[in-house]
Amino acid sequence: MTETIQRNASHDVVVLAEAIEVIDKALAEIGQRQLVTTTEVADLLLDVRQLLSEKADSTTSASK
Repeated sequence: MTETIQRNASHDVVVLAEAIEVIDKALAEIGQRQLVTTTEVADLLLDVRQLLSEKADSTTSASK
């Protein structure tokens, strides 16, 4: 049981690190510009959502 909790916690950390990496990369790319298209913002949000959804899906599957 403790092993499962530790694996889930380490997976959580990886998912969060990936989400932060996506955000940081996008901020670096768009931070220099005055205008950002809605498509670029939507793409960023979708990337972050995908990473977090994968985590939610794996957590839901593991608890069944």
